[in-house]
Amino acid sequence: MTDPLYELLVPYFEGSPSSRPVPDSNDPVVSKYLNRLTTLHLSSLTSQESQSLAQSSHSNFLSIQSLSSRSNAAVIASADHFSTLHETLPLLTEEVNQLQTEIPKLDQSAVTFSTTYSRSTENEMLDRRKRALLMERNADRLSDILDLPTLLSSAIASSAAQGATSVTNYATALDLYSHIKRLHLLYSGSPLIDSIYAQTESAMQDLKSHLITSLRGQNIKLAAAMRTIGWLRRVAPELESTKNGGGNTEGLLGYLFLVCRLSTLVHTLSALEPLRQLADQESQIRLRNNSRPGGAGKINGNAYHGGQQSERYVKKYIEIFREQSFGIISMYKSIFPASTDEPTAEVQTPFKSASTGQTKPKQDMSTIPPSALATFPSHLTDLLFDTLKEYLPNVQDKTSKESLLTQILYCAGSLGRLGGDFSLMVAMLDAGGADVSHSSEDDDDETGEGEWVEVMKKHRELAGRLEALASGVGAGKGVDKGGSLRVKSRP
Repeated sequence: MTDPLYELLVPYFEGSPSSRPVPDSNDPVVSKYLNRLTTLHLSSLTSQESQSLAQSSHSNFLSIQSLSSRSNAAVIASADHFSTLHETLPLLTEEVNQLQTEIPKLDQSAVTFSTTYSRSTENEMLDRRKRALLMERNADRLSDILDLPTLLSSAIASSAAQGATSVTNYATALDLYSHIKRLHLLYSGSPLIDSIYAQTESAMQDLKSHLITSLRGQNIKLAAAMRTIGWLRRVAPELESTKNGGGNTEGLLGYLFLVCRLSTLVHTLSALEPLRQLADQESQIRLRNNSRPGGAGKINGNAYHGGQQSERYVKKYIEIFREQSFGIISMYKSIFPASTDEPTAEVQTPFKSASTGQTKPKQDMSTIPPSALATFPSHLTDLLFDTLKEYLPNVQDKTSKESLLTQILYCAGSLGRLGGDFSLMVAMLDAGGADVSHSSEDDDDETGEGEWVEVMKKHRELAGRLEALASGVGAGKGVDKGGSLRVKSRP
């Protein structure tokens, strides 16, 4: 419904000389102003309304002016953009159409990528990436594994520098070797682990050489020898295994130990080379004297002094042999007690099985390897007697010769406590040297047999006295100066 006041004012707008259009009756501003006019008094309309309109017009003019000054640049830029809008809209439409055309291709490519590189399917590129990521996460572990051969070589080198006393370094090397072997068993198909294991085996060959060299040490103790054999059991278990039965429970380690200690004994005896050369000269003189009838005394004006250098050489030889041989065998029995407690080979006869009644053949004894200690004492004895047979005939002085024979008997008794008594073989010395036992002018009335028999009797008599003295100390017994037992009187 049209406002009556608006209808009254419309003719004035239409008859106005200005080109201003007629206000719309539905305009909220017009409606608001007409409602305001109805609330004013007539006097206010004639006197104040015109001023109020002028003031509002001026205020609006200032606001528009201020806005135009502030937004001048934005208005100019908007005008410029608006001028190019008729060119930009067709380009935008063309690009939108092109985007609509390419979207299906993009969707197809996304589907293809998702299908190709899905985790549910196998893909070589994804496998390489997984391996690369796995290697990156385990870079520190791989670095530690790659350092294992270097650490092992360092431990072995330091152990070799310090000798058999380096317990910690050898133990560290063996622990590293065990760890690498465990890795090789777990990851047998890995080329990296195979390469590390190959380097480790090369280093362990050096460790085996160092351990075997330490067994040849001059002053090796029982504890060090036992540790070394224990390490060899871990490093070279094939040396301990025996394919056949019998008493050889120590495997090849027993043979290795005896060979190393025998090499040390021979090397120690080789230090007597200067004395042996002097003894060889006396042997040559003795042989020349024996080859010329009536020439037992002088040859080319050089007097034969009764084998003093031979006596010194044999005496030193026996001392070294006694100490080293006793140490070798006693140390062997301490390290390999099982092989010394059991017999070398048990004779097995055919027997019938209780269940089948069939006769089982006896075991072939030729296939059973003997214990390493079975023939070693006899080899040591042969080594000693070869030297004695060569140089003992040079000693012409009876006292000196008896002293050497007594020393030999002591050596035989020392080995006898370990099962290697060779005291009865002393008779072979005089049997082999009977041609020279009568060469001394003071001993023409004595035979070679009487000489060693007398020494044997004295030795046994002295041994009996010492045994009686040792057993009778607690009972208050003693030995007088004449060698007979005496009993102290009790108070």
